[in-house]
Amino acid sequence: MRERGSPTRRGTIRSQAMKIGVLSDTHLRSPDPWLDRILDDLLSGSDVILHAGDIVTRAVLERLEESGVIAVCGNMDDYEVADAIPQVRIVSAGTKKIALIHGWGAKEGLEQRILDRVEHERPDIVVYGHSHVPFWGKVGGIQMFNPGSAGPSRSAGKSTVGVLEILNDHIEGTILPVNGCRVGYGN
Repeated sequence: MRERGSPTRRGTIRSQAMKIGVLSDTHLRSPDPWLDRILDDLLSGSDVILHAGDIVTRAVLERLEESGVIAVCGNMDDYEVADAIPQVRIVSAGTKKIALIHGWGAKEGLEQRILDRVEHERPDIVVYGHSHVPFWGKVGGIQMFNPGSAGPSRSAGKSTVGVLEILNDHIEGTILPVNGCRVGYGN
């Protein structure tokens, strides 16, 4: 299999109090009102928005880029997307270092595979996707956040996005169902 995207890129977000919108697994062939609602309503007011892959097409990537979204490629992204963005990004957010990655393979062991890939970067938080299952917790002593799948639900599961709020050393993660309900998680 061909290695897709450049391996790692770095970015910096400067501020002590931050609101970071997070989405993954949009699985859209073209921009649509669903994506507009996520970017312009649910995640509005974010200092930055991160996308953890499975964007799928260049047209959707361009819509994300218009909104200033920082993204990585996923296993379902076409070659135009995979050639345009990296597999991993390291983003500095205030005092925290975020590793942004999609993930690959079976759901079982996903978090450990991801940690094995990014642990040399010593991230405070790992934002990832792939499983379509929202998660906020520690694995191997590192905070991990999966916003679930933002794409229109293809099964009985709900479409979700997330928000990370960082204030000094405190991090709070929130999962937002795309239908508008709010479920919060803290650490």
